[in-house]
Amino acid sequence: MSNVVVVYHSGYGHTRVMAEAVALGVERHLGSTCQLVPVEEVDDHWDRLHSADAIIFGAPTYMGSASAPFKAFMDATAAFYLAQPWRDKLAAGFTNSGSLCGDKLNTLLQMAVFAAQHSMIWVGLDLLPARSGTGVFDGQMNRLGSSLGAMAQSNVEQPPEQAPPPEDRCTAAHLGERVARLAERMARRLN
Repeated sequence: MSNVVVVYHSGYGHTRVMAEAVALGVERHLGSTCQLVPVEEVDDHWDRLHSADAIIFGAPTYMGSASAPFKAFMDATAAFYLAQPWRDKLAAGFTNSGSLCGDKLNTLLQMAVFAAQHSMIWVGLDLLPARSGTGVFDGQMNRLGSSLGAMAQSNVEQPPEQAPPPEDRCTAAHLGERVARLAERMARRLN
């Protein structure tokens, strides 16, 4: 069993869809639980974050980095930085943007550095990049070819019910399940 928290910001609903997919993946791992915490509500959930086995971060990529509300959440953690309540917790991340690249890697790097500053252990994506000679991925995960975390691309004219595509949602669920599985293995070794 593992206790995972997904803390995320979603400006238009597309990143929330990814957060929900991550949570589904966590809960696919038998006995694991997942709590979704929007950054706007984080002040009511600090204790939950401190007691979690793993924290998965999610934010849209705006202008090449994490959204301002997510950055405000990151900055708010300075209040307990020296106490290191997140030391040795697992961390992972996901992001979404309107374009295929959108400099999403920079957002994942920002999250990984943030996790390292809190002495967390980063979990990357263990999927090879999808392959398609025609641009059709037919359900293949990791269609955007990320290793550091889950990436999604949402056509800006589509509502969250339609975007991001199923391949990106499945990739996010896979990341959630991986984190839950590793958190359980880590807890067994420590006990």
